[in-house]
Amino acid sequence: GSAPALTKMAASMSPEERSLCEKYSRAITLSEVESRKDPENDPFCSKYKARELLKEIHSTLRNLYAGEHDTDEGDGEQPLDGAEGELGGSACSGDSPAGLQAARLGVIEYHLGVNHVETEELSAGEEHLMNCIKLLDKYTISQENISVFIQARNQLGILWAGRDEIEKAQGFLETAESLYIRYMKEDGQPPMDLSDFFLAEEEKLSEQERTKRFEMAHTYTLYYLAQVYKNLEQFEKAGRYCHTTLQRQLEFNHFVPLEWAINAATLSQYYITKSCYMEGRHCLAAALVVAGLAGEVPSEAAAQESETESEKREQLRQKRAEIARCWIKYCLNLLQDAKKLLEDNIGELDVERQVEQKARRREQEEEKEKGLKSAILFGSSDTYDSILALEEKVSCIYPLDFEEARAIFLVGQNYVNEAKEYFEMDGHVTDHIEVLQDHSALFKALSFFEEDCERRCKMHKRRIDMLEPICLDLNAQYYLLICRQLQFELAETYYEMMDLKLVVANKQDELDAHTIKKFNHLCMSSIKYYKMFLDSVKTPDGKFPDKLEDDVLRPALVAKFRIARLYSRIISPDSGKQLENLNKSLECYCFVVEYCERNPEAKKAVETELELSEEMSGLLPLKIERLKMKMVSSN
Repeated sequence: GSAPALTKMAASMSPEERSLCEKYSRAITLSEVESRKDPENDPFCSKYKARELLKEIHSTLRNLYAGEHDTDEGDGEQPLDGAEGELGGSACSGDSPAGLQAARLGVIEYHLGVNHVETEELSAGEEHLMNCIKLLDKYTISQENISVFIQARNQLGILWAGRDEIEKAQGFLETAESLYIRYMKEDGQPPMDLSDFFLAEEEKLSEQERTKRFEMAHTYTLYYLAQVYKNLEQFEKAGRYCHTTLQRQLEFNHFVPLEWAINAATLSQYYITKSCYMEGRHCLAAALVVAGLAGEVPSEAAAQESETESEKREQLRQKRAEIARCWIKYCLNLLQDAKKLLEDNIGELDVERQVEQKARRREQEEEKEKGLKSAILFGSSDTYDSILALEEKVSCIYPLDFEEARAIFLVGQNYVNEAKEYFEMDGHVTDHIEVLQDHSALFKALSFFEEDCERRCKMHKRRIDMLEPICLDLNAQYYLLICRQLQFELAETYYEMMDLKLVVANKQDELDAHTIKKFNHLCMSSIKYYKMFLDSVKTPDGKFPDKLEDDVLRPALVAKFRIARLYSRIISPDSGKQLENLNKSLECYCFVVEYCERNPEAKKAVETELELSEEMSGLLPLKIERLKMKMVSSN
């Protein structure tokens, strides 16, 4: 029920009581408003002034209540959260006069605790927060004290998480969560806010405002729990709590648009790794809509006029580009997951699987949409429609043919262009190249769904045109890792094109000079980039290391293996040239075999390649001998 004792206190407010309320109000203003203007050389001066006022209130209250009750905080064992047994289960009622006095003192202990934490005096802060909890633990939870109970535990949760004592933080926060759940089940009335204890009757908060503040405190509990679970690597739980936090922030209209949008986009990446594309898409659509609430991007002209506009322009452009990058990952992963679903054991599209998946999809479709929708939606009615409209622009189910894949590819490509506008090569080298690599990967994923070899080749050519200029331009000393990635990807792309040209060539009876020239050019280009990659692995004196580092072990051996294959594929009418190429090929196959003999632990990294290399290093010497004999006899 309401607090009769407090109402009586406020109605006939004594001068002493009025002075307490004024001090409280002054302390809060100092702490929350004026402290923002504190000078850099004395950053906490307002907080210290607030602390003195809080201490005065504390001692006034102690003296006031000393005659009536023994509210000595030192007695009783310190409760350990998470192992508290029945919470607030003590004999005294929270809304009894003693309970109210304890709650009032508790509020001041709470503020003293936060004040010390904010001035970086953590152990004093912890002591005050624990005093607050000890005071209240003697009473049942009620409308009067539930907010103090929860907020003190939130603060202790943050404090322990900051010290990297994650389990302790978890204890306080999970208790705060269960207190909220219990209070909502047993009472559910808008509870008193901390400030209500020091406001005159006519200044008391409305029920609506009380509800908002109480729900906000609970949202913080969930937000901190999401971080705790993430730290404990309980990712599924972290994802759930993060989702609920975002939902509640929208529901109670308590969020900073750009911050909310980035959190939603980050959550989408968690869903994508779990292949939950419907949820991932929902988060991304919501991120875009909510980021839109931060307003229009100021023009370049406006940004040059004022510092604030310039900062706002930078902020908005950066965050929107980051959300665009999350969309690129969404499209890319959806295409790649679909490929895994449809490929045969050599990575080509399996038509039987395609038919089977299409039939299966028709059955599932109706079921799925219905079930999931209700569980995960964000937003109030006004944002809801905009989110839905964005979701409808891109599918969240696996594409099963070229048309479906192309639709997803185009959405991804759109976001690539958007991300590149902000992440320019000038000033954002690494980000710019990562976006290009994603663009290339989108083409690669789409090419899987294309049946026509010539058109597939064109897609790979687009990848080369994108990456080659950058790869040749970059300073390999500064950007070693990126250069290696680009060299390897270019080598692979030329290799795939060579394979596709081979398929086309095999269908023709007679190979014309132009086709042969093109085919050989692809082989040589692939060899060139594999060699560049291998050169980057060599020691400064140009030797190949006896033992490869783990991160380059597989790529380096694969590169050697592919070079071996490429040399044996080159078409040449000149026997001398043929011989030279076969010898180079044999040399590379032998390298793989000998390396694995010297370093047996490398075998499992390249099982297939090793098996084929062993076979070829047995067969090629015979082929070389036959060619030599032929050359001798023709001379």
